[in-house]
Amino acid sequence: MKLSMPFKFLTLDTVYDRFCFNSGSEALDRYFKQQVTQDIRRRITTCFVALTSENQIAGYYTLAATSIFLSNLPDNIKKKLPRYPSVPAVRMGRLAVDQNFKGKGLGGALLADALYRSAQAEIATYALVVDAKDSAAISFYQHYGFTAFIDSPMSLFLPLATVHGVVDR
Repeated sequence: MKLSMPFKFLTLDTVYDRFCFNSGSEALDRYFKQQVTQDIRRRITTCFVALTSENQIAGYYTLAATSIFLSNLPDNIKKKLPRYPSVPAVRMGRLAVDQNFKGKGLGGALLADALYRSAQAEIATYALVVDAKDSAAISFYQHYGFTAFIDSPMSLFLPLATVHGVVDR
């Protein structure tokens, strides 16, 4: 499904009203309203938002640095990587869409923005890593080409080399 309205994708700023946001997930909403700014100040994560033309927050996601142990990757991928114990990656810790904007393709657009930012980073990273909260989330990420880790089927990754030239802005 295509986005039916234009959104701006920007770094979260205190001028945007986070407290009207309602994704329907208590944990994601609580984090966004009460914790995200502390994590930003501590340089634990960066938060990006999708804004309507009226600057209403329609969705958000967070990105942070992480690493992937090579032993957690499938053999066909592992054999193509250097023999380091781990490779650098970006973790998308949270992704949520306000209930007023669900079913309009915004989740996919937020994911595309996260992939684009991660692939364009000046510091090299191998993959975008996500943690799915349920089977529907797993299906969502697999639809976009993510693969589950060997030891953790709820955690998935997508090599950023596959993103170059695919994600258009």
